[in-house]
Amino acid sequence: MSNELEAFLEYISVTKALSKKSVEAYNSDLLSIENTLNKPLISLDSKIILNYLTKYKNKRTLNRKLSSLNAFFDFCYKSHFSTQHSKIKLAKIPKLLPKFLSFKDIQTALNTIDRTTWIGLRDYALILFLYATGARISECLELSREDIEGEWLHIRHAKGEKERIVPIAKVSKDAIDSYLKEFKYEKDFVWCNYKGDKLSRISAYKITQKYLGVSPHVLRHSYATSLITGGADLRVVQELLGHASLLTTQIYTHIQKQDLKDTVTDCHPMR
Repeated sequence: MSNELEAFLEYISVTKALSKKSVEAYNSDLLSIENTLNKPLISLDSKIILNYLTKYKNKRTLNRKLSSLNAFFDFCYKSHFSTQHSKIKLAKIPKLLPKFLSFKDIQTALNTIDRTTWIGLRDYALILFLYATGARISECLELSREDIEGEWLHIRHAKGEKERIVPIAKVSKDAIDSYLKEFKYEKDFVWCNYKGDKLSRISAYKITQKYLGVSPHVLRHSYATSLITGGADLRVVQELLGHASLLTTQIYTHIQKQDLKDTVTDCHPMR
């Protein structure tokens, strides 16, 4: 590993205080390029780098690596490791509307869950929780009992180590209480498997796939979509979702526009 790359990783870890996963992702992206091309990143010509990156056909993967490179080169310029302020343009990706479910779809799925066992109560509560809070699955699985304070949820393990507090619907809180009442283990984590250990991402994925046919993240999209189509302010939704940038939240305005168009199509006499 070159000295510049080591300094960059220390900078994003200590000064920028990025999450461990983010630092690992930067390290993986940048170190693989440096090792494969067998030269310090800072000495590589952008044409050589781009030629190497042509093997990545997935544009999202390509852009992630380009973003890592741009962050590294920006750091090197500002730290006076380089006199050139290199920046590589990202590949254009067509905007895709996030997949989401209607409240009716979610209700229908919830009604199929057998709530005579604590596992069924857990699955029911988990799906309700994800839709009621818009929490990321990583945030959800780190939830401890003390993080639920009345009708408020304290998300302590948010992306980028940024905490936030969001309201939690009473029906979701009641479902969690019913599940925990029947839960036979004394554990601090809210979501656990049949052994009493913390629920894994794979297990959570299997639960939402079983009842809804989607990943847990689709419930986060469904939460945001319900708020936007219901008339919620975009900046409020940004805060609730924990987005660092409003640009990330703005994708839901496309859903709002589509909802308006569908309403006109269905209701206007000149449709």
